[in-house]
Amino acid sequence: MDGKFISFEGPDGAGKTSVMRQVQADLTAQFGDRVMYTREPGGNHIAEEIRQVLFDGQNTDMDGRTEALLFAAARRQHIVSEIVPGLQAGKIILCDRYVDSSIAYQGAGRQLGEEAIWQINQFAIDGLLPQLTIYLDIESELGLNRIAAHRANQVNRLDKEKLTFHQTVRKSYLRLQREHPERIKLIDASQPLSDVINDVESTIHDRFPELFNEKSD
Repeated sequence: MDGKFISFEGPDGAGKTSVMRQVQADLTAQFGDRVMYTREPGGNHIAEEIRQVLFDGQNTDMDGRTEALLFAAARRQHIVSEIVPGLQAGKIILCDRYVDSSIAYQGAGRQLGEEAIWQINQFAIDGLLPQLTIYLDIESELGLNRIAAHRANQVNRLDKEKLTFHQTVRKSYLRLQREHPERIKLIDASQPLSDVINDVESTIHDRFPELFNEKSD
């Protein structure tokens, strides 16, 4: 497939939305409609309906395994409906979360086992991994403080988890980055937003030199 698949990961409050919005704008200025933004869970009408169930604030009694299976189901539909066709069409795909999120949030955070969640998702992704994953790292306390300060009216069911949950999620992300350093690149998300964006775009350019070619020395 001729396209490029870049996922963005990070703990809650890392600033993924702001970073991705600017990256998308800058790439669109260079490549126009070849740039495709999508998200998980979601990305197409079936997966978006699953997202509504997952993030409904009233579903506090949802079983952890049910949650993990719903994420995997949404991911599978997203891949079939959006990601694979986009790659076949030569799109540059920017995906807000992918399989690493399930490993960190359900495998570690929900204590279901990172390997167990990986195996569930092997069936869903059928071997499809991003060529590059941008991991925006931030300490859990700072991330949650950002949520409280800037999007208190958009808090979802997972945002409401205890601090220890978010700390466990972050540790899992850091472990994944150490285990897959060629795919997952760590960016310090505690920096000013402009610095984070610059680091992200430079990292993308390092992997795909034709993207952000103004970053060339």
